[in-house]
Amino acid sequence: MPIYEQFEIQIPSDTAEGQAIQEKIIAAMEAAEFSPRDVFGMRLALEEGLVNAIKHGNRMDPDKRVRIACTVSDVIASIEIEDEGPGFDWNDVPDPTAEENLDRPCGRGIMLMRAFMSKVEYNDSGNKVILEKLRVTPEETAS
Repeated sequence: MPIYEQFEIQIPSDTAEGQAIQEKIIAAMEAAEFSPRDVFGMRLALEEGLVNAIKHGNRMDPDKRVRIACTVSDVIASIEIEDEGPGFDWNDVPDPTAEENLDRPCGRGIMLMRAFMSKVEYNDSGNKVILEKLRVTPEETAS
């Protein structure tokens, strides 16, 4: 199983830094020949996860860091994003598709991450998310 990218890094609570890491991960997935749909889904999930960690978790505090661990192989892309914030209970996030929440922005990011990723998992305190995308082969897509 060839590894196309593997790293662990801490970045400041800065969305531009998050964007640079996102592009590095996406480039590795493209090199590993993940499908355009898988790459799109990971881009969306990374954007959501990183922005949530920086803005909501660390509250844009320049003294707080976001840890990102990444492994991209020819079979799976696995990303951990952990902030230094207090965390949250993702079970308490309202369902964005419920009638009473249609006009509220909260919860959509988590819903989209779950729609595009093979696995989305939070730690108990809610300040770390694990995103996994299993590679879908063209044969699997056609069936």
